[in-house]
Amino acid sequence: MLAALRSAARLGGSPTNAHAVTPGLREWYAEGDEEELEYVAFTRAAQDALSLIRQDADAPRRRVVISADVPPSAFVRQDMELGSSAVRLPGPVLLTSIASIHVDSADAVEAVTAAVEVVDAALAGDEDAQFVVDGAEDHELEWYAVSELDSLT
Repeated sequence: MLAALRSAARLGGSPTNAHAVTPGLREWYAEGDEEELEYVAFTRAAQDALSLIRQDADAPRRRVVISADVPPSAFVRQDMELGSSAVRLPGPVLLTSIASIHVDSADAVEAVTAAVEVVDAALAGDEDAQFVVDGAEDHELEWYAVSELDSLT
């Protein structure tokens, strides 16, 4: 994904699932300020990264979350459920819209690998699997400026 971003200067092309501060998220977290709401959406994106990694046996076992400045008019809410941050971006996100890139450190690989193996069970409600997934979430993703993209690919 990062290599494609670097070479094409854009992310996606067809509709892409993402997370954002939605009206439903704002209503659910009525006490949260903008930064707190953005962190909730960010955390959910990191959780979804586990499922994306699971779909690709060759993918490195490190979560990647790309933060972009996208106006609300540029996305479609996926889930109208109260508290949802799920959105769909109908078109690509240009490199110029990307604010930062977040990647797991090498220290997280073991925990992420374990979480990837059980993420489906955790989503189905398995408490033991959720404990393993939570172990990956204990690892904070590292922050990189867009200018550091070349060093990440």
